[in-house]
Amino acid sequence: MARSPRGPILRRRPPQAARHEDRISALPDDLLLLLLRKIDTHTALGAGTLSRRWAHLPRQLPDLDFRVGDILSPRYHKWLFVGNGSESEYGWQTSEKEIEPNIRRFERRAMRSLVRSVQSFLDAGHDGRRVNRLRLEFFTTHNTACINRLLAKAIDAWGAVSLEVLAKPIHGERQVHAFPSHGLCEEPRASRLQSLKLGGCVPPPLHQYSALSTLVLQDMPLSTPEAAYEGVFTSCPQLQVLHLISCQCGDQIVVDAPKSQIRELVLDKCHFIRLCMRALPCLERLASLETRVLFESASFPCLTQYNLKLGFGDNLGKFTQYFVNIFKAQIGLFFRHTREITNLLIRFTGAVRWIVPSSSPATFLPNLRRLLVADVPSSWDVSWPRLLLETAPNLHTLHVHVDPSLAEPGDEIPWQPTMLRHDHLKEFVMIGFEAMERQLYLVKFVVEVCTALCHVALFKDGHVRDKGHWDWELVTEQYSWTQEEKGAMLNQIMDGVSSSSIAPSHLVFR
Repeated sequence: MARSPRGPILRRRPPQAARHEDRISALPDDLLLLLLRKIDTHTALGAGTLSRRWAHLPRQLPDLDFRVGDILSPRYHKWLFVGNGSESEYGWQTSEKEIEPNIRRFERRAMRSLVRSVQSFLDAGHDGRRVNRLRLEFFTTHNTACINRLLAKAIDAWGAVSLEVLAKPIHGERQVHAFPSHGLCEEPRASRLQSLKLGGCVPPPLHQYSALSTLVLQDMPLSTPEAAYEGVFTSCPQLQVLHLISCQCGDQIVVDAPKSQIRELVLDKCHFIRLCMRALPCLERLASLETRVLFESASFPCLTQYNLKLGFGDNLGKFTQYFVNIFKAQIGLFFRHTREITNLLIRFTGAVRWIVPSSSPATFLPNLRRLLVADVPSSWDVSWPRLLLETAPNLHTLHVHVDPSLAEPGDEIPWQPTMLRHDHLKEFVMIGFEAMERQLYLVKFVVEVCTALCHVALFKDGHVRDKGHWDWELVTEQYSWTQEEKGAMLNQIMDGVSSSSIAPSHLVFR
């Protein structure tokens, strides 16, 4: 170290970086693109103005994401809270006349900003680029021409494979987005489009998109004609996955497509006058979630997985029993003609029990292996899953979830003695078990007639968690039954059981 002749030792300091040095821009392109992929395209385009070093990077992004929600200011969300009656949270004092105009003002302002961003992006050229996925979220206004231009450019010139278009109406209005007369693009036959999701849009003709295999339609208005839905089944033979979410139609829809390749169909919270299922010969997975579906034929030979969620509440008034009777007849017809089902999920709730025993149960489900019966109100006669057990001789797994209910208990099912011996059920689990008489009856019945049982578990608390549309898992909580309670329940279950494959020590109470 150097020593000053008149002072202490002088320590050398490392050289400091320049005050305004841009170290981020010194990173290689691969790392900068990785950063840009973490933000929406609108923000990424803004980053291009930071320096010439960044300007060309947005052109190399394989995924484009233009979302009006990323532009809306925090004050917009505060106005929404105020409109929902939460003004006390922000301490605002305002009149109801101010709420809607302010919400709309923020939405239109954000939409103008989005339009400028999209126009700037289109004017920049980007010839020769390739796009894998394009997602657009915007408000439906009169100024959406550039949105249609971007869609056509992405499909025709950039070879987009996945497309998601979500149109949202301005607050308090009901507009839907309509595409130009030529549809999404100029050359649909040459497109590479494989996955398409449309929300709040009038669906264009899709029969020429030969590569399209996955289609999601969401928030279709009541004015959507039935021909638009039926055309999806009949005019898109290459389609394999179809989801209809919160869609509406004021007319009857008939699904009769013997040439269709659809393997997965999801109907989620759709409101149709009638949806009649007649023919989908390749269908393997069907989810009917809070959507009333009527089956009119036996043309579902490949169906192996069925997810049913439907409830009839008191709000239907005098028509409740009418709809229930129709459904009883339809579900019986359905099971008679879908004998290949291996996985069945049933979530069926409401004030009226939908299933009744038959005098001579038939083998409706000879190939069923896994069965979930969930959200059963405790006010129902919880012994009714016995009927499904009787109709599924090869069932391996039976899970029952009972949901607490404040309603008065309904009528009990008058079961007749049975000579049934079930040789394949290995696992029986009940969640929501409270040792009620009819719950104990069901457990006793399972233990007595099932000769291959290896595991029986009864949980007081817990719920069912969906794993997609076709699988589930049981989420349970520990509950401390006393030894006296366990002993009493065990005695009631095993009392009178002449023979059982499961030892009393293997009955788990939690």
